[in-house]
Amino acid sequence: MNRKIHVWFGKGSWKFLNEWKENLLSLSDLLDNRKQRILNTIRNSEELRGGAIEQLEKARTRLRKVEMEADQFRVNGYSEIERERLNFINSTSKTLKQLENYKNETINFEQQRAINQVRQLVFQQALQGALGTLSSCLNNELHLRTIRANIGMLGAITD
Repeated sequence: MNRKIHVWFGKGSWKFLNEWKENLLSLSDLLDNRKQRILNTIRNSEELRGGAIEQLEKARTRLRKVEMEADQFRVNGYSEIERERLNFINSTSKTLKQLENYKNETINFEQQRAINQVRQLVFQQALQGALGTLSSCLNNELHLRTIRANIGMLGAITD
């Protein structure tokens, strides 16, 4: 329902009505301007919101990428640690085997040296024994020859 109300104020009311009309038009323009600014602010806010959402999505994407890289780095780090641990175990095992071989070689060398020393002592004792026997035999032979020679000389003297 649209009703029109006419008010008559008398003389000079047209001027008042015109001012009032101009004020209403000015107020209407003011409200239109205000409405336009509000709409522009809403549009700008929507654009900013869209930009913020886009930045948020980019940040989420970067975060996921960084988290995957961190996981990969952790996995690689654990793999590297495990690889180093195995290398250390293998290296230590090889070193222990070498030390065991050196120990066995040293034991064999010392045993051989001890055997050679015993052989040398036995040989020395055998030589000394043989020399003693030979010396004794030579002394006996020398005595026997001397006795025979003396007997031969005595026999020649008695003849």
